[in-house]
Amino acid sequence: MLSGRVVRKSDIVSDSNEPSLFSLSTNANLPPPLRDKKAYLARDSSHIPSGFKHYFLLPGASPEGLPAEKTTLLGSEFDYFGDGDIVNLMPGGRIRSLFRANSSHNSILLTEQCNHYCLMCSQPPKNVDDSWLLAEAFEVIKMIPRETKEIGFTGGEPTIYGYEFLKLLQHTKSWLPQTSLHVLSNGRAFADEAYSKAYAEVQHPDLMIGIPIYSADASIHDYVVQSKGAFDETVRGVLNLKRFGQRVEIRVVIHKQTCEGLIELASFISRNLLFVDQVALMGLEHIGFARANIDTLWVDPIEYKDQLSEAVKILTSYGIRTAVYNHPLCLINSDVFPVYVKSISDWKNEYAKECDPCRRKSECGGFFSSGIRNGYSQSITPFL
Repeated sequence: MLSGRVVRKSDIVSDSNEPSLFSLSTNANLPPPLRDKKAYLARDSSHIPSGFKHYFLLPGASPEGLPAEKTTLLGSEFDYFGDGDIVNLMPGGRIRSLFRANSSHNSILLTEQCNHYCLMCSQPPKNVDDSWLLAEAFEVIKMIPRETKEIGFTGGEPTIYGYEFLKLLQHTKSWLPQTSLHVLSNGRAFADEAYSKAYAEVQHPDLMIGIPIYSADASIHDYVVQSKGAFDETVRGVLNLKRFGQRVEIRVVIHKQTCEGLIELASFISRNLLFVDQVALMGLEHIGFARANIDTLWVDPIEYKDQLSEAVKILTSYGIRTAVYNHPLCLINSDVFPVYVKSISDWKNEYAKECDPCRRKSECGGFFSSGIRNGYSQSITPFL
């Protein structure tokens, strides 16, 4: 979930007003015919080869002798840039990191538009024409290394683009045929049977769509997403997708409005949506609308750990693949450990000071950085 996540201003030597996509290379021996398709990333001035499309210089590398219109000076906060990464150099010197070759958490933001207004949305929707993000995605896909194992598409709501979004799926299948693809959607567009059928006709070999259902009570789900009728359309969307043989993950963000109904929701899924491919039970990220609505949403995970255990027990007893994301290990019961996933993306993961002596720290997802800044559970108990 990278697109838009790193937006910082660089000291730009070039005065171009056009956004530019670049695939970074640290290979000074790259054959000359390939150099005009890449940007060279320099960490020092020992040997900066000629002929590259652009030059990004980290502290320690000098721009002397390089064409000013093709050179950008970076601050030390961009030290994580590496070979194979893809960046967008925006007008005014902003840099957006779109893909990190050494990360397993790459998702591409397709839009900030959405027909939901979720209480805890980490990417608050905007009523703007940002279709340039979709056009950008088509180009980024062509630049991503073919050996990439997995990427994601996220929003906003990607299906806002209708059939243009399905063209992107087909495009991705063509350019990255061995890459797993995970889409985040509210699922409502798939209540349209024709759209679900067209989605299935892409015939992507390894595609999963993650769709949220927050409660077995339609009124609570609709309240969380702030959209009347959303529950019914979402469930119909899931049913249509499975009717056409598509892989579906149900995603549940656990907070004060959803934790009390977690067991009932697990039973609802087990009785009515037994055929879904996975259920992900997820901790709250303290960012976007969640920060503004924190009093409505925040509950210490320690307070619902027994409900979480029971929900996992119900789902797994029905043979439903279940995963628990975004929780510190010490705030869940041991019976949940078998389905626990260290899931928080590496670029927004931190640990509390209480975690320092924990012998299981390397197995634990820790916290979202936003949670560390805005307050976290006082029940942290390191494994000693």
